[in-house]
Amino acid sequence: MPSPGDPPVPGGGRRLFAAGAVLAGLAVALGAFGTHALEARVPTGRVATWETGVRYHLVHALGVMVLGLARARWPSPGLGRAGILLLAGVAVFSGSLYVLVLTDTPFLGAVTPVGGVLLIAGWATAAWSLLRNPSSPPPPPGDRTSG
Repeated sequence: MPSPGDPPVPGGGRRLFAAGAVLAGLAVALGAFGTHALEARVPTGRVATWETGVRYHLVHALGVMVLGLARARWPSPGLGRAGILLLAGVAVFSGSLYVLVLTDTPFLGAVTPVGGVLLIAGWATAAWSLLRNPSSPPPPPGDRTSG
């Protein structure tokens, strides 16, 4: 989060944070759907597959929100790219699991790892972008709260 003396970042991570919030709400809705509508209609193993999709969906939605906060603090285009990779990863990873369960098309399980690679690439991009370009301003003189 920005410190009171930091200059505002145009756009900052607001869009990333909002996208993560929408993604998180969607994960909750899909989790409820899985619990209430699917359990009586699909085999137990398929419900577990749905739950895996929801778990990765929700965790990475929170991750996108964290990237939005990080981008507001440490402006970096790499953090925006990382957020896009996470959004794409959720769509491919969790989306393929959702479609697999709803349509009983097991071959979609072969698509799921592509989403996993996108998620890993998103986190790697975030780390790389922060480590190669540490743009946080130095603390003000006399500030003893950092360190």
